[in-house]
Amino acid sequence: MSCGHIFLIFSAFLSVGRTLANHPSQYRRHEIYSRSDTPAFYVDAYHPTPLHETYGLGIDHPLSKRTGATLADSAVAFLRSKTGIDVNVTHVHASYEGSHSDYAYVTQYHEGVPIANAVANVAFNKAGQVIALGSSFVQTTNAASTVPSVTIAEAITTAESMLDGTYDEAHLPAPTLSFLARPDGSLALAHTFYVRNATALTWYEAFVDAHTGELLSVNNFVAEAVYRALPITEQVLTQGFEDIVDPQDPIASPIGWHNDGRSTYNTTVGNNGMSFKTIQANTTVESGPNLTFIFPQNPALDPTVQTNLDAARVNGFYIVNVVHDYSYRYGFTETAFNFQWDNFGLGGSGNDRVEVIVQYQGLNNALFTTLPDGINGFMYLFLWDYTNPERDGTLENDIIVHENTHGITNRMTGGGTATCLQTLEAGGLGEGWSDMMAEWTEQTSAVITDYVIGPYVTNSTAGIRTYPYSTNATINPLKYSSVATLNEVHKIGEVWANMLHNVYAALVGAHGFSQEAFTNPSGSEGNIVFLHLFIDALPIQPCNPTFVAARNAWIQADVTRYDGANKCILWDAFASRGLGLNAANYTDDFTVPTGC
Repeated sequence: MSCGHIFLIFSAFLSVGRTLANHPSQYRRHEIYSRSDTPAFYVDAYHPTPLHETYGLGIDHPLSKRTGATLADSAVAFLRSKTGIDVNVTHVHASYEGSHSDYAYVTQYHEGVPIANAVANVAFNKAGQVIALGSSFVQTTNAASTVPSVTIAEAITTAESMLDGTYDEAHLPAPTLSFLARPDGSLALAHTFYVRNATALTWYEAFVDAHTGELLSVNNFVAEAVYRALPITEQVLTQGFEDIVDPQDPIASPIGWHNDGRSTYNTTVGNNGMSFKTIQANTTVESGPNLTFIFPQNPALDPTVQTNLDAARVNGFYIVNVVHDYSYRYGFTETAFNFQWDNFGLGGSGNDRVEVIVQYQGLNNALFTTLPDGINGFMYLFLWDYTNPERDGTLENDIIVHENTHGITNRMTGGGTATCLQTLEAGGLGEGWSDMMAEWTEQTSAVITDYVIGPYVTNSTAGIRTYPYSTNATINPLKYSSVATLNEVHKIGEVWANMLHNVYAALVGAHGFSQEAFTNPSGSEGNIVFLHLFIDALPIQPCNPTFVAARNAWIQADVTRYDGANKCILWDAFASRGLGLNAANYTDDFTVPTGC
């Protein structure tokens, strides 16, 4: 589906996020499209506003003195002490142990049925103390009957018609029943299942009222070899292709990039990802023995000619694998719900590498569909028609990194469900993280330069964002208060990305720059510190975080990993853009804690 020149680029979601009055963060209005791209109707997806608290060096929980208390039991006990919810109506749906923190993700139940939008997360330090809590648990005094009045067949028919897709019984999980917390405090019983339109690139989790048949809500899911590719540190092909020898990281990819635990390939297929055009069989085969993938790209020719198509598939495969490897080093591992076909028995759900579909039908866009752990991620990369010949988005690295990052942030926020960046504000944060991750890969020294997204495909030094990301408020004036005037995820994302640009610049200014950050995350340099905090903060924040919650997660991540050594650096940077100590409700505050 083409979005023309509206610049709905790099979206994790196909639909356009619209706002309710003052866009309260608990809502995301999903605009549902028909095949003709005519807006058909809206679905107001409600998410209870989460409680989010961080606890610095850590506090005890009710089971702190109990020998042998499990992570799950400790999390549930702490949640009960904070929310009053009975432990018998909760279920720990995921947990994992990180390098500096441990995490548990909990779903609330009522009469044996999960409440889909009532979730919680608890983070612990390695001493077993609680360092963060997020909870959208609700009261359950006004709940519908657990016995459906509407059949699942009727519900599927309704959802397929309204969402212009299909429920594929052979390839999608079986429908379930769940409750949905509603804005009026009630609980609606819903038939819950996936509806997909492979042509329009939509993929929804649908919630159809099991008593009225109404579509109540949706979760929208829509980030020894030689490769001639654009090095990860380069943005666009005009910087020059290189023949990159054995780039795989033996720690992150122990069986290499062309083995998925079942088979060995001499094509753009492997454990972490695969790159193809239209159908999985259309991959690129090695150009020479021993996994040599050298296909000269000719910018004077159309992107679809064979050598250019092969160059694109190789570059897409290379970048997705590099992102897998360095993000693995920083904590996006099997237990943290990453994308791999074979998880080597290390936890998490396998069979979910990233599928990179290059030169997809349509123009001027890129998309990433993040589904729950255990289901593939899908990256769709388009051609761009701002020039003649057209340009291929697969040959601009910031596009690929941006999209891949949607997979990281959607998986690590909320415990692998891919459903916890659904509100307008949280979706905006997702766009900001993706832009900033692309920038992180392309800053090459301690000299911090302004950063622009999308200059190659648009043939414009201004790129596709409103302003360059900059520490100079004259060049980029966006502040926290800007969010109040914005009702689109990419525009909101610009505010967050520019804040993170300022955080990055401050950390590099204080600690210097490491040229080994991609493969050695043990250094103390500022770019290494930044990416650790970036990744560490994701599982600390609540489901559907706000700017304030996301900031607090960064502050807490620094306490947990670095004993708060960067507290004032972080606060100064956030406060410089209005997200200071007392910032709330999109009102700027420039104050910092005492001592900073």
